[in-house]
Amino acid sequence: MHITLESDYAIRIMIFMAQQNRRVDAKTISESTGVTLRFSLKILRKLAGNKIVKSFKGTQGGYELACPASQITLREIVETVEGTYYFSRCLNPECGCNRQEPTKSPCKTQRVFCEISQLVQEKLEAATLDQLL
Repeated sequence: MHITLESDYAIRIMIFMAQQNRRVDAKTISESTGVTLRFSLKILRKLAGNKIVKSFKGTQGGYELACPASQITLREIVETVEGTYYFSRCLNPECGCNRQEPTKSPCKTQRVFCEISQLVQEKLEAATLDQLL
């Protein structure tokens, strides 16, 4: 199991921006992180939409972190591009899982997957961007 390529790229982009500690244009971000410009722009739009980065237009435009790297968690980055983390799709309320115990409670597998999801979410929440520099 692994995180998606989009999450990996988003983390790379955020690490690069934190290292620069200044406004950086999308082309420089793309070239420095090895993420295509098109994909970088898609990710940056999501990050800006969630107010993790600030976007500036014009000749002096570019992107910069919206707050210190110590205040940005991996969970925030991953969930900005992926949505809420679930170990299994059956935990997503939109899935409509119909495997329940006769008592109408979640099945045993779902309970274990829920515990795993919570552990991963807690670890992602505890890791901040500055710890990756």
